[in-house]
Amino acid sequence: MDEKKSDLLALLLRPELPNVQKQLPTARYRVSRLSELLGQEVAFTLRGLPYGRVEKLRSSGSDDVEIDILLAGCAEPDLKAPELRDRFGGATPKEMVKAMLLPGEIADLSRAVERLCGYRRLTIEEIKNA
Repeated sequence: MDEKKSDLLALLLRPELPNVQKQLPTARYRVSRLSELLGQEVAFTLRGLPYGRVEKLRSSGSDDVEIDILLAGCAEPDLKAPELRDRFGGATPKEMVKAMLLPGEIADLSRAVERLCGYRRLTIEEIKNA
């Protein structure tokens, strides 16, 4: 057992293992309704958030936690861009998101950010007969 333990430790200490906090996962998600309305693909690039960020947002007491998570995890488009607020209305990025996206789209995109953070999906598996 000690040999396996030291092999695992050596594996985790290998220099080619990137700094995992700096290598947060990203993925693109197509927003079907907007893609159909505009006649071309509308895809948001979302990224995982650093340790504790989702929990901090969840425990903030905000009524708009899903929007907070989306705003923090959306890499593209820049949902805080003044041009989007001018186009869709809203004095704040939160209000603009509510005007641009349907509630279900906000929820789906927010959950996608959480999945990129390791929430809402299985990230480990049991090894039988170990």
